[in-house]
Amino acid sequence: MLFAWIVPAAICLSMRFTAEACSKGNVTASKLPHGVAEICDKGNMTANSASHVQPGTNITLSCQLKQLKYNEQCKIAIFFNSSELIINYGTSVSTKFQVLTYGKHMFTCKIVCEYKKKLICGVDIMSGNPPDQPRNVSCIQYGTDGNPTCTWDKGRLTYINTTYVIQLSDGIDLFCFLEENLNNKSGSLVLSKKLNFDSAYTVVVAASNELGSAFSQPLMFMLIDIVKPHPPRLLVGFENSVTNFALVWHDEVRAQHCRIRYRPLTGYAWNTVENVNSENFSLYGLEPHTDYEFQVSCKIHPERGLWSNWSAFQAQTPEAVPTGLLDVWYKTQDVDSQRQNISLFWKALSKSEAKGRILQYTVTLEALNRRGSKAVEAEVTTQTNYTKTTEKVDYRITVTADNSRGSSPPAAIVTDRGIGDLPPPQKVSAIPMGNGSILVSWKPPVKSTAFVNGYVVEWMDTHRKKSPEPQPTWIKLVASNLSAVISEHVKDNVCYDISVFALYQDRAGRVASVRGYSREKAPSAGPQMYTTPQTNGVLVSWEDVPSHQQMGCITGYNIYLRKKDSKVAPAVYAISNATSRHEFYITNLQRGENYVLWMTASTAAGESPCGNRELVCLESAVDWLVVVLTCSFVVFSVCVCSMRPARKALYSLLSATVPQWHNKAIPDPANATWAKSYASVKGELSVPSSPFLRDTSSFEEPETIEVEEGFIKTDSQIFHDKLIFSNVHSTENHDWHSESSFEKQEAEYKALPSTTDGDSYEHQLPYLYRKMPEVAEQMQTASEYLANPITDRAPGYLPAGILSPATDPTDEHQERECSPISVFPTTFLTPVFSYGGKLNLDTVRLNCSSFTR
Repeated sequence: MLFAWIVPAAICLSMRFTAEACSKGNVTASKLPHGVAEICDKGNMTANSASHVQPGTNITLSCQLKQLKYNEQCKIAIFFNSSELIINYGTSVSTKFQVLTYGKHMFTCKIVCEYKKKLICGVDIMSGNPPDQPRNVSCIQYGTDGNPTCTWDKGRLTYINTTYVIQLSDGIDLFCFLEENLNNKSGSLVLSKKLNFDSAYTVVVAASNELGSAFSQPLMFMLIDIVKPHPPRLLVGFENSVTNFALVWHDEVRAQHCRIRYRPLTGYAWNTVENVNSENFSLYGLEPHTDYEFQVSCKIHPERGLWSNWSAFQAQTPEAVPTGLLDVWYKTQDVDSQRQNISLFWKALSKSEAKGRILQYTVTLEALNRRGSKAVEAEVTTQTNYTKTTEKVDYRITVTADNSRGSSPPAAIVTDRGIGDLPPPQKVSAIPMGNGSILVSWKPPVKSTAFVNGYVVEWMDTHRKKSPEPQPTWIKLVASNLSAVISEHVKDNVCYDISVFALYQDRAGRVASVRGYSREKAPSAGPQMYTTPQTNGVLVSWEDVPSHQQMGCITGYNIYLRKKDSKVAPAVYAISNATSRHEFYITNLQRGENYVLWMTASTAAGESPCGNRELVCLESAVDWLVVVLTCSFVVFSVCVCSMRPARKALYSLLSATVPQWHNKAIPDPANATWAKSYASVKGELSVPSSPFLRDTSSFEEPETIEVEEGFIKTDSQIFHDKLIFSNVHSTENHDWHSESSFEKQEAEYKALPSTTDGDSYEHQLPYLYRKMPEVAEQMQTASEYLANPITDRAPGYLPAGILSPATDPTDEHQERECSPISVFPTTFLTPVFSYGGKLNLDTVRLNCSSFTR
């Protein structure tokens, strides 16, 4: 058969196919020339090879001038791509050249006269490969109503122009289809001829260039073998059951043999159904609420031909009632004597168990030991945890997961406050495994009347455990398991509190706990320390090392104590981390000595760097006693003085302890003997008017005026013989001077400024009363002195020598009040004058009725 095809093909090439023989092109195979010659006006250039050669070919190049019109100094030369190959004097030149590279080689002949070059002639030689035999010839037609497309592999590159011709024969006619491509390694050509299903066809690919030709092996086929149907149009519908699907598709009329495949979108393995001879099919047992991808492919003949591309369709199955049982865990915490917090936690169902989208969770609480009827409470939540404050009774709690089709089976637990008879597991241990995992093992509980039907292993980051609403991680195990490797949410260099519970039917027994870690290091920082000096020592307290710096489980602390500037090794106080109190009391310290303290934390992997340093010095007991007594006295005095009843009691106490003469009323100077002796004196007293008189041109006695009383704020002085009023320098500060002599009972009276009538005054009386000579005979009895007499005044009286330089007129004028804690039974008001002139005693009125004794 092969010989029967090759012979006609060779005849076809040798006859130089015309348009009548091949409708699309022809292949030429003319005899190759023995040499190349170029004839030019100024000369000729020849090569002894063909214009197309293969690499490695040796060629001889020659150049001959036609006329001798050039100077004898000129030379003839042959160049290759601007590189000089040979140069000679004369009219001709010849040289040999070996072609080593692919592509175009340009040779030229030139006349070289001094530095000028003139082109005479040239030839071009192409270097390439003959075509390889076309391989892997195949043809395909997309759809029953299309044109075939043939492809083949060309082999190595030829680097020169190569022609490819597809020769198609149906046994009667021969059709040629031309394709030209210089670079691609593969060829492709669409045949512009309709094929029918009844004929057998043969295809040969012929390749040809200047260096040779080649033919592929013939490809024989029928149209049914190369037709690839179009993908069918697929539709998917649901049947009555949520797990049954009906697939319907439409394809080309002749494509009656199909295959089906489907898978969940989250999966990789395909489920395949072969040999489907109809355009519909039903699938059963699909997972509810799952996204699936369905695909269908068809072909014309069950044993021959090509499968169509897969047509794809995606759909989600309907929901179903959840089938999984929730994994529920709980924790209780007392709020007060009557209430408790119940915190429930559960794990979400897997997608295969949920059978749809979980809309909510229903939690029911049934009180077990409440008197009267059993109360049942039901609440819903969308979270995977639930907290409720309830009475301190036992509850049976159930939790269900709900979707649009129904609820899952209830998961039940019983909170038992009387779990003292439910013993915990024994010998719980945690072994670090590294890579975020911990091996937890235990022994069964001691014998109990209740039957153990499982265990719960719970673990939580030690720092997350202190949060207001900690949510643990846990796993439930059957009773035969006495160990578990925990890895969920476990990280290296983190400490975990691990608890193991034995399950007795629906309730958990007492807990057995241990701390563990996957991998740990020494802490990267020490604790923050605080010191409080006390009477006999120093109280050291500290804070936890920050969680990110603990690097594992803290096993203990070390406190270092050393005298300042001492070279001796410090004293070390080792403290176990078993206690929750972060404080330690250090005794037997020397008073007045400076000590330096610092602190470290430790894990099983090592000790941390030291934390902050504190300098401590204990004060002596005497110093502390003085400070305490002084502070106590100040606080007591402030409290007493701030209360009116206390002030009165203190005043009465002080009044009873002072001498009796302090209870006398202050005498009125108008009743004094020396004052009355001046009553007979007539006429005006000549006094300087500059400090007191407004008008210096007149010495007449001014008109009598009223003098306003002013209050003097005085400080009490007790246990003194005599009180002397000194000059008043300001409105708030007063200087009191005392003398211890009973014989010298003198007083200086100083006038206070007045704001009577709203006028500013220009003159003041700095000394209203002057000291009088001490005369023992003038001592008066208590009955002679009457406070504020309103009769028997000496009119026109003015004490002699009362004038003195005026005080600073810029002083602030304010009223004075009596001190609320005065030890004197009575006080007097200092007269205040606003104007100059003579002072008449009938204008002076002293009143101390407003003073409090």
